[in-house]
Amino acid sequence: MKKLFAFMVLGGLIIGCGDKKEKKDSFEVTRPKKEVKEAKAQPVGVPVDMNNKGVGPIKSVKFDAEINKDLAAKGEKTFSTICVACHMPDQKLIGPALKGIYDRRSPEWVMNMILVPDQMIKEDPIAKALVAENNNAIMINQNLSEEDARAVAEYLRTF
Repeated sequence: MKKLFAFMVLGGLIIGCGDKKEKKDSFEVTRPKKEVKEAKAQPVGVPVDMNNKGVGPIKSVKFDAEINKDLAAKGEKTFSTICVACHMPDQKLIGPALKGIYDRRSPEWVMNMILVPDQMIKEDPIAKALVAENNNAIMINQNLSEEDARAVAEYLRTF
């Protein structure tokens, strides 16, 4: 009897340790790896219009031939404090990547978007298209002064 019992226990261990697969009562979710989107020269569906100055207080911006390093440094501080939550130079986050922005937008448009994004989103066709392109994420008005916006605009030239 002891031999039979030992044989059954040994047999149970062998069967239990075999290549048997367990049934799971739960399910698994396999998500694809998230791809990092590189900056594109132009997002799909968003027009390039270098004559569009946007809607807002800025009617004219003149950049010097050389980047003003002091002004750009001031703009970098503001950008690093406020803008990096949604924007990166080479990577789309919540908002579009900003590298090459002046190949797609006029300086006036950029400054108006920095200063009065709420008005731009309501009235400017490119701003509306960008909101649609970026999952309806809107840019929040940071209440920057024109001087601060000009510094950020100068910093964007360094990308």
